[in-house]
Amino acid sequence: MGENIELFWKNFITDNTRYVNEKTPESFYFCDNEKDANDCAKLVVKNIKQATAPSLWSFEINNEKLPRKGDLNIITNWNKVPQAIILTTKIELIKFSEITAKFAQKEGEGDKSLAYWRKVHKAYYKREMQGHKEEFSKDMIIVCQYFDTIYT
Repeated sequence: MGENIELFWKNFITDNTRYVNEKTPESFYFCDNEKDANDCAKLVVKNIKQATAPSLWSFEINNEKLPRKGDLNIITNWNKVPQAIILTTKIELIKFSEITAKFAQKEGEGDKSLAYWRKVHKAYYKREMQGHKEEFSKDMIIVCQYFDTIYT
């Protein structure tokens, strides 16, 4: 699968020479199941999904760096086949309870409503925390990552 990522990146830098000296960015898929990962990748390709919302807890428990404005990432489907390259445009740390309808719309999933966003993300965060001492809280911090799709 790594060869697909490298080829995708090489094709991108052929068309976007200002990134020629950059190393291949991190690749990932959204969500924790095949259907949602593939659906989200399609939404990114269509420029409908332009944000994502991992929990700060997940970065901390996995000892990962937070995304930063200007970061590039390769978005894959569930099978790790590259679908798009995104450029992070903004990061906000916000309590779950303070996520706005505007952000839910930008994330582009389901019916794009805040009610839908809260329902599916609460369920996701609960699954993510299973087996750990932490529990979902409306006060937990969400890493709101805004991005542009710059290559498909």
